[in-house]
Amino acid sequence: DALNAVTGDLIWSYRRDLPEDVYELVGGNARTNRNVAIYDRLILNTTDDNYAIGLDATSGEVVWENQIFDYTVTPAGHSSGPIIADGKVISGRSCRPMGGPDSCVIVAHDARTGEELWRRHTIPEPGEPGSETWPVDGDAWKYGGAPTWRSGSYDPELNLVYWGTGNAEPYDPRPRGELDSLYSSSVLAIRPRTGEIACFYQYTPNDVYDVDGADEHVLADMEIDGRLRKVMIQANKNGFLYVLDRTNCELIAANPYVKVNWATHIDLETGRPVLTDLYDQFLAGEEVQIWPSRGSNAVPIAFNPNTGLVYTTSWHVPRIQKIAPTEFVIGRGSTGVAARIPPVEPGDLLGYFLAIDPLTGEKQWEKPLVDFPSSAGMLSTGGGVVFSGKLTGEFVALDETTGETVWEFKTGSSVNSTAITYIHNGQQYVSVASGLGGGLANRYARGMIPTGGSVWTFALMPE
Repeated sequence: DALNAVTGDLIWSYRRDLPEDVYELVGGNARTNRNVAIYDRLILNTTDDNYAIGLDATSGEVVWENQIFDYTVTPAGHSSGPIIADGKVISGRSCRPMGGPDSCVIVAHDARTGEELWRRHTIPEPGEPGSETWPVDGDAWKYGGAPTWRSGSYDPELNLVYWGTGNAEPYDPRPRGELDSLYSSSVLAIRPRTGEIACFYQYTPNDVYDVDGADEHVLADMEIDGRLRKVMIQANKNGFLYVLDRTNCELIAANPYVKVNWATHIDLETGRPVLTDLYDQFLAGEEVQIWPSRGSNAVPIAFNPNTGLVYTTSWHVPRIQKIAPTEFVIGRGSTGVAARIPPVEPGDLLGYFLAIDPLTGEKQWEKPLVDFPSSAGMLSTGGGVVFSGKLTGEFVALDETTGETVWEFKTGSSVNSTAITYIHNGQQYVSVASGLGGGLANRYARGMIPTGGSVWTFALMPE
């Protein structure tokens, strides 16, 4: 939908006519779409039936479309939209085991014409660099996961795109030889003109915890040890907050921002997590409780260069998991585990609004969230406030220094999105979408919060 930025009036709406069987093949998560991209007078997106499209920004008419996959042959979901880099529309996808290795790709199209320019597989084929992290015998690499279900980030000065990848499959590591399984749970620095990998860093080698590395990366310039460095920051689902040098993907800092029990720390020399005995217990067939189930719900964090702090919503929820060997069948789930989340009791602490120093791990403040975690992102502003939201519908403004709530507004449904701010004709506005959506938000709030589906816009008025 295109809305008038001041009045909210609908200007145009684009609805794609989808085949009836599309979600049976690409998966229900494809119904989620976290963003669109804008280039010149074009709105760029990916579709559930596996097309890249360009719409006229003024009319919503289709300017171009190009098929990425035949979804009946190579199904893959698009749970996030593309980004623009160097005049190219670059998109990732939620590949599924039944799609094989061809579905786990990052794809670039010409933004003006829709012409496909390159494809980058997220799992190396035999003989390619990184293939040594998969068993030599067998086809484990073909169905090994590493989806790119969140959007990337772009540095125009370095002309590099940074894209996080999801976990390896199955979670049972034995079919994967208990190897690192590149490039799963990693960040790839990709040259947008060719798709070549310039460098990479793997957050969770041999990920058996379903913690991914797909969350988008915040790019910043930070003074470290007396010199300005180009960095990228990610609050990883594995519970650690990472700072990497984005020129070479080298690790600078990694600190826990939630409760973590699967690793004691990240070794800054090797870049690898130092595991606890939880991994051996899991491999021995025991049921284990993993902290965290996710550090956050894969939502955007915010970094304020003035305070030097990262702001995020965090989750205080474990994952209970046990190996449950199943015969691998293409088209079926391939986790190889039985997993569950503990039931929630009234008054349970489930997460925080959090401000943390990304270099030292020192927390400036934490504000507890009980009964419901938050699936909203963070927006940091120059006015000293941070915006976020709650599953119960409150859109909140927090003091960046103390975390105290300075203003809140009750919307009609859950706030699971990230607010934006913009200026039009000299007036600053803040907008946020409200609506109960996403699998995890529904897990906690379905039946208790109205479904909703609306956009709320507020003007910053003079005192």
